[in-house]
Amino acid sequence: MNKDKLAAELEHHLRLLAAGREQARRDPALQAARTALKRYQSARLAATHPDLLAAPDTREAAAFFLNDIYGAHDLERREADLERVVPSLQRLLPYESLHTITGAIALDALTEQLDTAMARVLGADVDEGAYLLAYRSATAPEQRARQLDLVQQLGDSLCTLVRIPLLSLTLSVMRGPARLAGVTDLHQFLERGFSTFKKMKKPAQFVDTLVGRERRAMGHIYSGRREPFDVF
Repeated sequence: MNKDKLAAELEHHLRLLAAGREQARRDPALQAARTALKRYQSARLAATHPDLLAAPDTREAAAFFLNDIYGAHDLERREADLERVVPSLQRLLPYESLHTITGAIALDALTEQLDTAMARVLGADVDEGAYLLAYRSATAPEQRARQLDLVQQLGDSLCTLVRIPLLSLTLSVMRGPARLAGVTDLHQFLERGFSTFKKMKKPAQFVDTLVGRERRAMGHIYSGRREPFDVF
């Protein structure tokens, strides 16, 4: 896929995100339910991966994944930044960086869709029983498998970024232009992802571990297994 196609895909996912969030904003009850669900999922993810969050080699990458990518972190400003500057990103960013951003937004768009479907079932009171019932009734196994495929692809993309010569210098040089362009949040997202993965001894193993556990949890949920998040 070339940069033109990546930019078109990025714009497509941004439009989906904007439409979904506008729909939620018009429904305060749905917005409250989505917020409650995101908080619950953030706590659940932290409870499922305590070793990754505790180990010195992986703690920063785990926090980045669970907060910036796969948790309750508010990404709306980052996506508003992106929507304004896609043409500039296409021109200025290396292919690999644009690929990473596109993957993150594709994941976010699907996650928002699944969260909204669950929130419509859950309401604002979320416990494990209600969460598992909504997960099974409001989202399909193939959607969840696709979500985890996107997590894997994004992790693999970050693993690729850290092997690119001089990318760290390029990101440092871009701080000023990013601030002037009003896309500081986006640039910080890229730098956090790059720096946390750069510090790890085995970043690919980290990604495989995290995604593997989430795949097992998904399988346990759809099979009705008790204690579905016991994935070790």
